[in-house]
Amino acid sequence: MEKQPLVSVLVPVYMIDRYVGICVESIVNQTYPNLEIILVDDGSKDRCPEICDLYASKDSRIKVVHKENGGLVSARKAGLAVATGSLISYVDGDDWIGSRFIEKLVTAWQETDADMVCAGQTRVIFDRKAELLNTIPVGVYEGEALKDLQKEMMSCGTFYRPGITTYVWNKLFRREVVEEVQMQVDEAISIGEDAAVTYPALLRCRCVAVTDNTEYHYRQREDSMLKQSVGFSAEAGKLRSLYEYMMRWKDGVENAEQLSLTEQITDYVLSICIMRSGGRLPEDDYSTFDKAYYGKRVVIYSAGTFGQQLVNRFRETGHCRVVGWIDDDYWEYRRCCLNVDPIEQITEMEFDYVLVASVNEDFSEQTVQRLAEYGVSRRRILTVTVPKTLERREMLTKRFLYGGNSHA
Repeated sequence: MEKQPLVSVLVPVYMIDRYVGICVESIVNQTYPNLEIILVDDGSKDRCPEICDLYASKDSRIKVVHKENGGLVSARKAGLAVATGSLISYVDGDDWIGSRFIEKLVTAWQETDADMVCAGQTRVIFDRKAELLNTIPVGVYEGEALKDLQKEMMSCGTFYRPGITTYVWNKLFRREVVEEVQMQVDEAISIGEDAAVTYPALLRCRCVAVTDNTEYHYRQREDSMLKQSVGFSAEAGKLRSLYEYMMRWKDGVENAEQLSLTEQITDYVLSICIMRSGGRLPEDDYSTFDKAYYGKRVVIYSAGTFGQQLVNRFRETGHCRVVGWIDDDYWEYRRCCLNVDPIEQITEMEFDYVLVASVNEDFSEQTVQRLAEYGVSRRRILTVTVPKTLERREMLTKRFLYGGNSHA
């Protein structure tokens, strides 16, 4: 094993001139020195191309690739095509990493000889930070333990919670497990691009290390917090590309059935469908919530993607009257001009039901318990329900993706 292997850090860059300098500075100042930093300018129309070239003139470890805009998958392929490192890491151009992030990844690789090192992350929303780890515990996984991990990598326990996060940017890959996988990803995929790399690569591993390294800082930008109020049909087209690609990949996996890949992929894609649609299919009057809320006064809990789309759908359809919107991060959403209040405001609202906009069953149950502390009875709280059997969840996923009136 190399004592100081070359790590190629792939950084896709597109229209982020406010942030890319912070990102690059954090990489060049890593305590681990043997880096190859590849900045891929994906046809940016702002000052990103100049900034990338300026940094390359200052540090011989930096390479710049300028290309026509082709999307994230295309940019990552272009970066990997010129990479020469035996280990591959990814950093998104609007994020940044702590000074020891890569050193910690490499140390974990050296101590375990793993093919993939999975870290946690620090999620940054304006001035607030939260450290997050994978659901699967910290440890070294090989042999039977690795097979058990692979059975839960995309969907772990109750709906919906991934065992290993989808992201490529908080991981270190041995080149031979990720190169072919990355190069094969369909460039039409623009939702779930990371999952199309992470999970196929994970199945190529003979050893995986899960760590508590949270030095990757994921920036929740204001423009990414605000979700466009568009119909789900456009989103469904993008999700079809992801679903069909992942199912084709699954068909080529020899032990796919033992790894429950059909169920894992179904649950992963269905969770995105629910969040991006607000859990509603107006054309056949389907809702992932009990329809008891129809025509009633409702409060929405959560202002993330799911909550925003739920509010948008109710404004369009008039199925109910939204009388309140609450979230623990209410201040951050107010800064984005969303009319969101703290959870304690529930005591001053007149409502019939609270709809918890989350696909994570464990989180939803925690929210039920918190709302109970403010005097909200369980019968007035509605959470997402999905079919129990795989067959019916597959049918529901296809209804979201392809339409039709089959009943799940």
